[in-house]
Amino acid sequence: MSARCASLAAASDPRPEESPVSDKGWNYRTVIEPFRIKMVEAIPILSASERRAALDRAGHNLFRLDAREVTIDLLTDSGTGALSAEQWAAMMVGDETYAGSRSFHRLEAVVRRVIGHPHFFPVHQGRAAERILARTMLSPGQVVLNNTHFDTTRANVEQAGALAEDLPVAAAAVPEDESAFKGDMDLAALDEALARHGERVALVMLTLTNNAAGGQPVSMANVEAVSARCRAAGVPFFLDAARFAENAWFIHTREPAYASWSVADIARRLFDLADGCTLSAKKDGISHIGGLLTTRDPALAERFRNELILGEGFPTYGGLAGRDLEAVAVGLEEALDPDYLRYRARTVAYLAEGLLAVGVPVVRPPGGHAVYLDAGRLLPHIPKDAFPGQALATALYVEGGVRGVEVGSFMFPAARLQLVRLALPRRSYTQAHVDYVIEVAARVQARAGDLRGYRITEEPPFLRHFSASLAPLG
Repeated sequence: MSARCASLAAASDPRPEESPVSDKGWNYRTVIEPFRIKMVEAIPILSASERRAALDRAGHNLFRLDAREVTIDLLTDSGTGALSAEQWAAMMVGDETYAGSRSFHRLEAVVRRVIGHPHFFPVHQGRAAERILARTMLSPGQVVLNNTHFDTTRANVEQAGALAEDLPVAAAAVPEDESAFKGDMDLAALDEALARHGERVALVMLTLTNNAAGGQPVSMANVEAVSARCRAAGVPFFLDAARFAENAWFIHTREPAYASWSVADIARRLFDLADGCTLSAKKDGISHIGGLLTTRDPALAERFRNELILGEGFPTYGGLAGRDLEAVAVGLEEALDPDYLRYRARTVAYLAEGLLAVGVPVVRPPGGHAVYLDAGRLLPHIPKDAFPGQALATALYVEGGVRGVEVGSFMFPAARLQLVRLALPRRSYTQAHVDYVIEVAARVQARAGDLRGYRITEEPPFLRHFSASLAPLG
């Protein structure tokens, strides 16, 4: 890493030699990638005119670009990371037996250790778990409370006819607020919502980390408090645990009571407080596909199983090949490696600090999987109904082929913040790639006043940001 990165690393880790999560310690300011590169893949480098033509063809929706048109792809960290040698080796012994495969039982053993819930079902990805949860637990007119629903969670809740209500803490709406756990649920708001909705509340969820609120972590104290309230009210409590390992790392590094706990023990404590979880293994399973749905309730497990068979397949493969079950089994444990998590958090912080240094406002403090650019602050001349986040995201693409995603009023019509998420795939990009992204963002920042907003020309009824067409204003 460069001297600049080393200096930043020192500032962010004032006591590296005291790390209690590894008996190796950490005596250097520079946080290195805890792996070496074994295979490389060429990335496309297009001219600015080619990128503009691609954007026009895609209806100014970055989701509709082809991979061959993107240089640095930060659209998502979901399923886009690099597998380890251990994962590739495990995939070679994947058992493709339809029912009761060896690969299922290997994954089952890992889930027992990491999560501990007695009933679990593999699914093809996280939104499949959300769909099963919604179809079996929700009825029209019921309510789901969450710190902040992300896009697919909200869509599945609303498609079931239920109300998805967000209860973030006030600090989540202030990008420059440096509070350590801005992903927490507002406990006073939870008390009020439980009283106001009464028996209509079908489910309470916590999203770890809080993706729609800037990738901010949730404290253990908050999880404990939400769990206690749900038990007192007799309401099921589930985790959206897509980034459970990253959240556990932040609890370890930011919540003093857990400074001496291992990351694995913190993660297990999180799951112990919940009645079940949905989990996209494409995030902290570090796999290309897969997900999990778990519960403690045997009656609910039977409903999950019946619904899963209709849409995913037999319960011991859940829409996945045996080799995918193997990759997820290895990935769930690799995600808890403290050396990996230290590198992961440091990479995100490095990108955030570099963007701030060139005048691009971001949500602070940095989260675990992405940096969120504050498009509302950078582009105050673009009203939220003209989608400033989309204007910034497309400008980054045209300038340097960097693809992010808008997390604002285009994705969520009622969004309070206008953000652009730059999500870092796991174990995929080097420091030079991150430095390039910072340089591209600096050039966009220099001409921010020239950017213009967008209008929607065509949209679907749900999850419009995936496929809608837009046109630039003016």
